[in-house]
Amino acid sequence: MTERVMELGMSGQDDPAGFLVDLALMPERRLPRDMLALARLSLLDWLVCGLAGRAEPLADKMRHFAQTEAQGGSASLFGGSTAPARLAAMVNGAISHALDYDDTHFDHVGHLSVGILPAALALAEERDQSAAEICAAFLLGAEGAIRLGRVLGAAHYNRGFHQTATAGAFGAALAAGRLAGLNAQGMRRALGLCATRASGLKSQFGTMGKPLNAGLAAANGVEAVQLAALGLTTAADGIFGPQGFVETHSDAPDPAALRADPQDFRFRENRYKFHACCHGLHAMIEGLRAACPTPPDPGQIARIEVRTAPRWLRVCDIKRPGTGLEVKFSYGWLAAMVLTGRDTGDDRSYTDALALDPALADLAARVEVGGDHDLTDQQVRGEIVLTNGHRIAFDHDLSQAIPASILRARLQAKARALLGAGAGPVLDLWGRLDGDPASVRACEIGALIRAGGG
Repeated sequence: MTERVMELGMSGQDDPAGFLVDLALMPERRLPRDMLALARLSLLDWLVCGLAGRAEPLADKMRHFAQTEAQGGSASLFGGSTAPARLAAMVNGAISHALDYDDTHFDHVGHLSVGILPAALALAEERDQSAAEICAAFLLGAEGAIRLGRVLGAAHYNRGFHQTATAGAFGAALAAGRLAGLNAQGMRRALGLCATRASGLKSQFGTMGKPLNAGLAAANGVEAVQLAALGLTTAADGIFGPQGFVETHSDAPDPAALRADPQDFRFRENRYKFHACCHGLHAMIEGLRAACPTPPDPGQIARIEVRTAPRWLRVCDIKRPGTGLEVKFSYGWLAAMVLTGRDTGDDRSYTDALALDPALADLAARVEVGGDHDLTDQQVRGEIVLTNGHRIAFDHDLSQAIPASILRARLQAKARALLGAGAGPVLDLWGRLDGDPASVRACEIGALIRAGGG
């Protein structure tokens, strides 16, 4: 880049919370064009995931919850109706994460779009703002969430916190605060209030509580901004101060990670899903598919050895899933699906009946999963051992960036696969966002999600 991306004032250099405030208030003209383009892809991918999840059992429950609580409101809900901004953010965050098919950032091990975009859209609809403003706010909120997630470090995640909901809530507050027009003092108050609200546990994985975590992140961000705008006071620094969020939620924080490489946006490493399951399984799926374009007969497979980053052993290694949701967090079942030709990209594959399939259970029982500290969160290595002694090696690294043109094509194919004929309006919006995002209003996006795409 020819221009310094982040020109921090003294506040950002003197205290870490000031860095986040300055980040959220950065003028749009200083944002890298390629990062804004990636933010637009995230907006569109989030829309696809939300539209595809609008008929999930969780979606009915969340809309019912909104209808029993809401009194007016102009923010749209996936699948119809409107609600107040905070409530809409929670409902849309949960619905868009229901399929677990949304983007992931491995720097802080969390899903950015589902926790931040619902908050941004809800505020933007209330204020008749543009898609360009939504994407700029999302980009800066996501960058703040990533950097705070890196400060909290692996210790935070490994203790059982779900960073989509914890660090993600601060990202939602930064994005919502920018769109609400908070000044630096108001933004600082919003972050302080969010620090006492952010929450979310990995123990919810495999249940409806996991997508709810994303909704809570979005709702907490909106609520913190709304309360800050009313003038509620808070700790001077609720994130990094004594007994603040970092001190109480991480045994080994890394404060230097907040301002590391200030000229480079970490959002550049955002990764998108092409399989409707936990992202920790995607490297294995890609590796097996590449090594076995024509899978061997299951009867000829003695065992499948999988080596993965130890972190994932407590996340997506459910040995005997009992539901379709739990299948999405099982190395054994996903390996068996790949090697028996099941479609891992179609969410309709993950039924409760699949969890009870005896043939899959038999093959899944031959999958041996072990942790390897030499592997990153995005890598896998392994071998398929056949009954005749032959070994088929496989490996994959998700950190290898996909060229922009291929990424765009794969996300469009994902939209068509998930939405069918309903993908048309989303793909039309895609073209408009590429052309002039400032001309697309938040109310148009809201109308699209209420109508269900078509």
